[in-house]
Amino acid sequence: MYYTFTSSPIGQLLLAGSADALRVVGFAHGKKARRAETGWERYDEPFKKTARQLNEYFSGDRQEFELDLAPDGTTFQVEVLEALRGIPYGETCTYGDIAAAVGRPTAVRAVGNANGRNPLPIIIPCHRVIGSDGGLTGFGGGIEAKRYLLELEQRHCVPFA
Repeated sequence: MYYTFTSSPIGQLLLAGSADALRVVGFAHGKKARRAETGWERYDEPFKKTARQLNEYFSGDRQEFELDLAPDGTTFQVEVLEALRGIPYGETCTYGDIAAAVGRPTAVRAVGNANGRNPLPIIIPCHRVIGSDGGLTGFGGGIEAKRYLLELEQRHCVPFA
């Protein structure tokens, strides 16, 4: 697996994957902080497009990522990740909404666990999932990073006329 780092307003991000697809976006801080693993090779070239699109996202110029992704996970986790990709920029939904979207309306806790295991945060927007009471719930990069991402999207979201 190749990796590199890119700077962002929420701290340095670890990017990892193959020459063809992104597999990991990791935070430097927070409860799910990620580091390059033993055996990974530092190689910046495959991640230039990802870094550019992340910079565009953080500047408010990009609302959707156009990247080849290869997230690991169980069949259920991948279904949840696909449902997360359907949450529009600047909007939020609940874990219950995602559970319903994957056809398992009572699996709210399992959806929360799958959401928490998202290997591609920001790119696959798990930060857009909030608690049923509207409160911000856990996020691998920390609640302040989640708040930052949601506020960023609210500032740059252009509603349809």
